[in-house]
Amino acid sequence: MSQELLAELAEWIAIPSVSADPERVGDVERAGEWLAGKIREAGGKGARIDWQGQPLVVGEIAASDGRDGPTVLCYGHFDVQTVEPIELWESDPFTLVEREGWLYGRGVADDKGQLLILLEAARSLARDGALPVNVRFACDGEEEIGGHSIADFLAADERGADACLIFDTSMIERDVPAFTIASRGLAYFHLELSSGDRDLHSGVYGGAALNALHALNTTLAAVLPIEGRLPGPLLEGVTPLSAEELASIATLPPGADVLAEQGAHPSDSNAAAEFYRRTGAQPALDVNGIVGGSPHLQKTVLPVRAEANLSIRLAPGQDPDTIAGALERLLREAAPAGAELRVQLLSLSPPGLVLHDAPAIQLALAAFERSFGRRPLLVRSGGTMPIMHALQLKGIPAVVTGFDLPEGNIHSPNERFWAGYLEPGIAAAREILSEFGARLEPKRAAV
Repeated sequence: MSQELLAELAEWIAIPSVSADPERVGDVERAGEWLAGKIREAGGKGARIDWQGQPLVVGEIAASDGRDGPTVLCYGHFDVQTVEPIELWESDPFTLVEREGWLYGRGVADDKGQLLILLEAARSLARDGALPVNVRFACDGEEEIGGHSIADFLAADERGADACLIFDTSMIERDVPAFTIASRGLAYFHLELSSGDRDLHSGVYGGAALNALHALNTTLAAVLPIEGRLPGPLLEGVTPLSAEELASIATLPPGADVLAEQGAHPSDSNAAAEFYRRTGAQPALDVNGIVGGSPHLQKTVLPVRAEANLSIRLAPGQDPDTIAGALERLLREAAPAGAELRVQLLSLSPPGLVLHDAPAIQLALAAFERSFGRRPLLVRSGGTMPIMHALQLKGIPAVVTGFDLPEGNIHSPNERFWAGYLEPGIAAAREILSEFGARLEPKRAAV
């Protein structure tokens, strides 16, 4: 394990680039400057730019000896999650520490450490005079707050690329790598329901007057899943799993074990058996918060105000506007007479899908297997990655993988990365870039 690489990672980790904290705006920019500087040090061009008020790092390391090879876009993010609760950290979150084979620090797995792996793969090939592709970098500083600057940048970008390489995910379990070929979209709503002018005495009006909490529960019940199945209008457009995806699912840890490891219980009798289909290939609706009345004080009233946050994860193939519209319609139809329902759409992100049989994906699978010794499984992510849809619109196949582990504690105290995966990660990325240079047909119009 290169001590020089660890020293670089320690420098980057030390920059507290927490995008959710307004007081850390300068640190997020500084983390971007650090990355741009490393691209320049590698002999490339790199700069932090202001993209509609958000910091982006764009750069390029050209193919060795002026080779006319394909162009590969590398993406990652240089912002990190907050560190609270700070008292649960066993060491300073912005000081890289190694303990029992693990590297600890905020951003070490998500995503500074993994992005540095990509950078080192490209620049080490360049040092060897063996970089067969033009490596472009487009990295953002707002991924952790759901920003869309990278997606907007790609939409406006005319240069394009022949493939995209992203290290920002995890293995299924130790030594079981995976390529993420789909991500779910997201529609997030805030609901406000009013049932009258003021709270009423439950002894005088209970049983006769409309209760806002009851009305909100009735409204929400109309869209909640029954035995894991959402109402038909919310299922429109779902892209079914391919045969190769189904084969990958069959080799994954049982859903019951995954739930148990997280201290969770199945939502119904079929949830464990259908875990991977439900969390990656189907839409999922959840009430994320609800408030009304007085849940702590003993108050015998009929509340006339109730609120809730509601989100639906959109499966690959679904149209965000269509599903968001259908969900709002179902809610309004279910609201009891006399209830005034206000529905506010807070955010909307489309799902993304990569064709697993695209040449770039197949080449990357073979290259990864040669380097790492095991062929990655093809999986769908239950989360939302706006960049995947942006790349899909541009026709750029994305290799989305990573070396984080489920026990890596990302977004939690004591985030960590298994140090033993630094060198294999670099080797796998080098092999993928080399394979692309040898066998991926460049799009001349994009060069």
